[in-house]
Amino acid sequence: MTDEPIGVTGATGRIGGKVARLLSDAGVAQRLIVRDPTRAPTLSGTAVVSASYDDQAAARFAMTGLSVVFMVSGAESAERVAQHRRFIDAAVDAGVEHVVYLSFFGASPDATFTLARDHWATEEYLRSTGLRWTFLRDNLYSDFVTSMVGDDGVIRGPAGDGRAAMVAQDDIAEAVTAVLRDPSSHEGATYDLTGPEAITLAEAAEVVSTVTGRPVTYEPETLEQAYRSRAHYGAPDWQVDAWVSTYTAIAAGELERVDPAVVALTGHRARSLADVLSAVPD
Repeated sequence: MTDEPIGVTGATGRIGGKVARLLSDAGVAQRLIVRDPTRAPTLSGTAVVSASYDDQAAARFAMTGLSVVFMVSGAESAERVAQHRRFIDAAVDAGVEHVVYLSFFGASPDATFTLARDHWATEEYLRSTGLRWTFLRDNLYSDFVTSMVGDDGVIRGPAGDGRAAMVAQDDIAEAVTAVLRDPSSHEGATYDLTGPEAITLAEAAEVVSTVTGRPVTYEPETLEQAYRSRAHYGAPDWQVDAWVSTYTAIAAGELERVDPAVVALTGHRARSLADVLSAVPD
């Protein structure tokens, strides 16, 4: 094990959990910063501390003595940017030197996908603190494509014929781990994490059908149809806007660029949607 631990947030979630396991397998000491310690994975060379992005004092205590922290984004909420800022302030107060932040592809103040604007605001705040930083901006998760399929076997959304360079969560975790194992080499870098190709949702539906054997199709919606079809969930406006703008960002071409960062960081080709689906048991 290395002497100084790395702080890892979100270890009870998908990406953070994968990163924590990869670091443990590589013999890297880490401190898992989680809201619920009972859900934290049991891994060699790890300590677990309880803190949330809402609790600045607890976060400061949890990060004291750490030089490098991996920060996943908080749960989607209207207050997420404010929560991120509190956590970053806690990192500064705790003496953290370098934050590796998992952002989103195309993060900008005017991104079509509304939550990408939150990521931009977080990036800008990190830049303003004087902390060293590295940003990894992931595209849409390949792993979640099947969750877009309705009970009737149809993917519906206002994505038109736009394309997205969807990325596998395993590739994201491996890329993050590569950065965390040598953070000084990636100081001030922004990496766009994508899959090997950009595909339409119609093509994604074909891949799902081929790999799973379940007939799946894609049905484009208008904006009006998209909002109406999601109204029954009773979600707040900001959340419905986020759901719908996932698709309109695809239509606008903002998620279609394929980037070689996954290959450069992991040393292997990026996994395709078919690769991801084929690796998942029925």
